[in-house]
Amino acid sequence: MGNFNEKENLNSKNEIVDKSENKTNILDIYDFQMIKDDYLIELEIRNYSPNTIKTYSSIIKKFIAYLEEQPPIFTQRQFLSAFRRYIQYLKRDEGVTQNYIYLVTTVVKKYLEFEDIRYLDSVSTPKRTKSLPKSLNEKEVQDLIDSVRWSEDDKPLHIHTQMRDRLALIVLYSTGLRISELVNLKIKNIDFDERTMVIRGKGEKDRIVLFDLKAKEAMLEYLEKRIKDSDYLLVNRYGNHLSSRYIQMMIKKYASKVGIEKKVTPHVLRHSYATHLLKNGVDIRVIQQLLGHTNLSTTQIYTSVDMKTIKTLYDSAKMSQ
Repeated sequence: MGNFNEKENLNSKNEIVDKSENKTNILDIYDFQMIKDDYLIELEIRNYSPNTIKTYSSIIKKFIAYLEEQPPIFTQRQFLSAFRRYIQYLKRDEGVTQNYIYLVTTVVKKYLEFEDIRYLDSVSTPKRTKSLPKSLNEKEVQDLIDSVRWSEDDKPLHIHTQMRDRLALIVLYSTGLRISELVNLKIKNIDFDERTMVIRGKGEKDRIVLFDLKAKEAMLEYLEKRIKDSDYLLVNRYGNHLSSRYIQMMIKKYASKVGIEKKVTPHVLRHSYATHLLKNGVDIRVIQQLLGHTNLSTTQIYTSVDMKTIKTLYDSAKMSQ
């Protein structure tokens, strides 16, 4: 097989053996649980986001659990076969998407390589499908925001909750923030005079994001009336910043309320923001900067719009020459 770790001794059959030449189960050679814990600590040191670390942890945990249910694995080839059976199991029995298969393959290979275990070097990374979320049109976005209502006669807690939820929708659409960026947004990073925010994005990189007058007015009104002080913009009744899960469920609730049949998520609002900017003639490189994309190719996929819109912009540009 070729590649093997210094922990391993191989006999003539490429079986892993102990000092007495007794073949040994790979799971007795490596403490995969401990390797997982060390790997996740390394990801945190490298400034991977909490959501990414949580996803990686889940994928690795499920793979280890599958290995522990298999017959003893005595060779690298058997380990490779076990991994392929696991992928087959995910596709046939779990019905996961092609993108999830891609993620599992990538994560498990990186995890093993962290311990210099090279059993999966021969495994090719599967292709991802380039499916994009459906964007909302301008009216759907406005309907979504307008669905969050309150009156001055309502109880303070209800007013606070409604103002906050409406503000979350406005800020997501006005700025194109990722959900993690929204829930961690601090007031000190907002310049209301310049209508800009300093956002700490992926890879701990900062970028400047703009927001419109509507978002400014909504933020100032909310800050004036909210019931708890906090460094964070959006807080619950105890003054703690909101969870990503709350934002997701909140958006789903209001989308259902106004009868939007599309799946509406924070990511869909981010996609709608970028798409609407492009449709209104904003240069794609400006959109790239606002979204915090390192590569322009990412933005080009993200902001894909229908050919009718592209043709309209093209004709308009040609006519002005």
